Amino acid sequence: MSTEEFFWRRALVSASGIIYWLGVWILARRVRKQIGRSPNLKPRGAKEKALWMGWLLVILVWVGQSFVVTTENASPAVTFFPGLLNPPLLVSGIALVVGGYVCTLWCYAAMGDTWRIGINRKEKTTLVERGPYRRIRHPIYAFQLIMLTGAALLLPTMVSFAILALHFICALIKAVDEENYLKTVHGQTYVDYMARTGRLLPRLRKPPSSSN
Repeated sequence: MSTEEFFWRRALVSASGIIYWLGVWILARRVRKQIGRSPNLKPRGAKEKALWMGWLLVILVWVGQSFVVTTENASPAVTFFPGLLNPPLLVSGIALVVGGYVCTLWCYAAMGDTWRIGINRKEKTTLVERGPYRRIRHPIYAFQLIMLTGAALLLPTMVSFAILALHFICALIKAVDEENYLKTVHGQTYVDYMARTGRLLPRLRKPPSSSN
């Protein structure tokens, strides 16, 4: 791998993390202005605080790993897996990062001012079923995973794949919590919505019809 390619791999990963989380900050400010209060930025309860800590670690590694990653054997955790350093995976990584972020913006547009970060059990928001939410209940988490997969292909280190796994665990726990909350808000409507959508991937088959 050339010095120039090494530079661009690191730059693309750091830039993707900065752009993504800067976008979250901008969206949070916009939604706050629209609804007149915070979109649940402050975590509530021990579980949500633990999830926030997990995501903070993901963010720090996503943006900061580029400054310590090496092509030498200084540390196995931040040394490239040589077998993953090839042009097809480089192109795939770029495509996943860019595509994942474009689709994330699609999710933001679909949610509008119903977008929230945390759960406020005293709040009752509208159930969004447009855009990617027609097929997936938590597409933002899915596209985050796609972006992190792309970042791992650009910087294929042990740490990259570790934070991908950590993010998946955090996203899964958060998704289940949100579903339990939304069932209390929307009742059978949300149960029916769950039956025809996938959590992080679209359902391959439609649920059986209740009519005879």
